Amino acid sequence: MKTYEQFYINGEWVDPVEGKNMFDVLNPANEEVIGQIAMGSAADVDNAVMAASKAFDTFSQTSVEERLAILGKIVEVYQSRYDEIAETISSEMGAPLSLSKAAQAATGLGHFAQAIEVLQNFEWEETRGKTVLRREPIGVVGMITPWNWPINQISCKVAPAIAAGCTMVLKPTEMAPLNAMIFAEILHEAGVPAGVFNLVNGDGPTVGEAMSSHPRIDMMSFTGSTRAGIAVAKGAADTVKRVAQELGGKSANIILDDADFESAITGGAKHCFNNSGQSCNAPTRMLVPEARHDEAKEIAKRAAEATKVGDPFAEDTGIGPVVSDVQFNKIQGLIEKGIEEGAELVAGGPGKPEGLNAGYFVRPTVFANVNNDMTIAREEIFGPVLSILPYKDEEEAVEIANDTEYGLYGYVSSGDVEHAKKVANRIRAGSIAINGAGADFTTPFGGYKQSGNGREWGLFGFEEFLEVKAVVGFTS
Repeated sequence: MKTYEQFYINGEWVDPVEGKNMFDVLNPANEEVIGQIAMGSAADVDNAVMAASKAFDTFSQTSVEERLAILGKIVEVYQSRYDEIAETISSEMGAPLSLSKAAQAATGLGHFAQAIEVLQNFEWEETRGKTVLRREPIGVVGMITPWNWPINQISCKVAPAIAAGCTMVLKPTEMAPLNAMIFAEILHEAGVPAGVFNLVNGDGPTVGEAMSSHPRIDMMSFTGSTRAGIAVAKGAADTVKRVAQELGGKSANIILDDADFESAITGGAKHCFNNSGQSCNAPTRMLVPEARHDEAKEIAKRAAEATKVGDPFAEDTGIGPVVSDVQFNKIQGLIEKGIEEGAELVAGGPGKPEGLNAGYFVRPTVFANVNNDMTIAREEIFGPVLSILPYKDEEEAVEIANDTEYGLYGYVSSGDVEHAKKVANRIRAGSIAINGAGADFTTPFGGYKQSGNGREWGLFGFEEFLEVKAVVGFTS
């Protein structure tokens, strides 16, 4: 069992100010305690912010070459601990080890590589007449990250912030914090200057609120639920700091009549179930032509029944458990709600898969004949639950897709890319994937409406950490 009794502040591991209030970290596959972390207080946050504020004076003035060297060293050390990161993520949040190695841990390296590329090519100044426009680091950044893609969300904030010349305080999720502690060790070994990166463990109402309201934090970067994002924004309002939010989603996956149904529906269902459905951009609402609804539900049923649920460390596991009993119970309640409201249960359903009595395992579930007023079509379930909604024509498909308070992601499948693009252009969401296209770290990631504001990844994510200054009257 790994025990972390200290926080990383000003380049050192330090004891909590108010004593060691320890929190158990559970393995969701067997419900056993695998680690403990100390929970912080507002006093710990203040110490971390003061360290970051002091470090900003010098780090913000470092050269591009100096920051590139730091980022390169982080990548080098990260690679040396890659397998440990992947195994830790699988142990504490339940992703299959194959997914942790191929995607969960890999995304961390991807974001650092992208930050290096952006920094190498970024123009910090431009002259317009007698005015110089400068880009400068925003200052001290507070970062709050979730458990579903933990190292991904840490890296896509920390990497561009370091590249920009910012300093930071990170509060990782208390549900899966062990990978974040390894991350802090990596940055320390890589020689990140004292105070540039600081980590305080804790919960949202205590540490998260102290960060959001702290007058010397210049920006909050938050990833998590819409409910928690609203709390962060309210906490930040009195100090008028920038707030970047990557929040929830209820993404529509429009299968057009000219799509390859077997491929599109199988792929869409697998994507929905991936990571046990714990992805904010999961394609959870599958929209299919009314006349082909029965065909679609049979294909989705086969995909669900072919998804092996089990031990994250077993080679044949398709999906592991969800992260906690709270999450498990929420998903079970929403599955029951779907049945109660009249959706057709095609596969899966309430309860755990056969033979999996311990752990927070959920059966891959498919509902058909869902209408967009049902709870399962409107609320973010964050579990392996797919809803199939029939549509009469493409106009109605677009209407259904946009009839949501969210707008993070969308999906369109068609045999004609131009056809898919025309439909994609009408969906109000931050990203649209055509025909199952994968993620691209160079593109902006973020949402419309209650899916948040601001963008992460690539150049757009880097620019979130910058201010723009006009130096007027400059003459060369």
